[in-house]
Amino acid sequence: MPLRPHPSAAPSPVHHRTRAAPSPAPGAPRRHIAPLDGLRGLAVLGVLFFHAGHFDGGFLGVDLFFVLSGFLITGLLLTEARARDGRIDLLAFWGRRARRLLPALAVVLAGTLLLVWALGPPNLLRYALDDGPWVTANLANWHFVADRVGYWDSADTRVFSHLWSIAVEEQFYVVWPLVLCLVARGRCAGRRVAAVAVAGAVASLVLMVVLTTPADTTRVYEGTDTRAFSLLLGALAATPPAARLVSRVGEGAAGRWSLALGAGIGTYWVVADGQNSPSLFQGGLFLHALAAALLVAFLGRAPRTPAGRFLAAAPLRRLGLISYSLYLWHWPVYLVLSEERLGLAGAPRTAVLLAVSVALAQLSKVLVEDPVRFRARWAKGRTGAVALVVTFAVLAALWAAVPRPRTGEGSVDVTRLASVDG
Repeated sequence: MPLRPHPSAAPSPVHHRTRAAPSPAPGAPRRHIAPLDGLRGLAVLGVLFFHAGHFDGGFLGVDLFFVLSGFLITGLLLTEARARDGRIDLLAFWGRRARRLLPALAVVLAGTLLLVWALGPPNLLRYALDDGPWVTANLANWHFVADRVGYWDSADTRVFSHLWSIAVEEQFYVVWPLVLCLVARGRCAGRRVAAVAVAGAVASLVLMVVLTTPADTTRVYEGTDTRAFSLLLGALAATPPAARLVSRVGEGAAGRWSLALGAGIGTYWVVADGQNSPSLFQGGLFLHALAAALLVAFLGRAPRTPAGRFLAAAPLRRLGLISYSLYLWHWPVYLVLSEERLGLAGAPRTAVLLAVSVALAQLSKVLVEDPVRFRARWAKGRTGAVALVVTFAVLAALWAAVPRPRTGEGSVDVTRLASVDG
């Protein structure tokens, strides 16, 4: 069975070092919710084992990441809008997102290209050179759709195929704050935001149902318009109307709902089988995202219930805190460290792949992400903008410097590609 592309790990938003507490009243500033780190950890584990060929339903981790991103980003933006009379500083928001996401992504792009140039087969290098600029422009998903890169059967030739979901999130981060600037003002701002989120999610579902073709579901799986409902359902859960509804549920009931929703989501992951489960694209993904949004909301209401304590366990939280960089690195690692190169298959190879991926993710967080995000004064303001331009220029120069393999070179060298049976 060929190695399939993975649903992306959603970038982690700001992590405040505060203790989890019962949900604040609507309108209060949001605090850090510890179980959500663990939820990210479970999501990335699903993706990792899916790509290693051990868990067919693990691709659904992408929806958890999308829902979490919609929830957390919308919460931060609404908190800012309430504090500033409906105004949102878009440049500051986009600057924070750039500092959070782009340094690690730039290192992965450059590092992966050099690794593939040195160690990978020619066809892997050729596709990396083709796909890299689209990744840099945050348009990788539309590039893969236009190139008809089948999500379920062609990913083992594209070392950047997993970055389609990062593109979806980045596009959301550009458009959604603009929408909030228009509707999150004055009285009833929360209701308007909730209404827009509901309308957008329903429209996105309709597009998925209408555009789905059984022969290839890549268009609806990777399209920003047809995946927006996951992000928007998460956004809906962060609005004041949703918070008021959830606040009416007692903490004990919220805990029971969290357990039930978690069990239902886990069961769906076990029975789902990619495009061999047609119901996914006829409402299944929407219902899964809705269940995830409810789970996030109830975890926020009652983080110290059994489900919350399980998700807040240290191992899951640590995985969640490196989930973005782990997502970025794992797929290139899987492809470069093929069975042939490692001399391993099955569980032993998977153990090596996981260990290498986690090590690279931890190094990325400690050496790249946290310093730029929290300590580098030059990363803000005008110097930050200059650094961004320089980074893009360096990536462009690297792309131009790496020699492109001749057409046809290595086209039959399929033994060096990873397989899902890994």
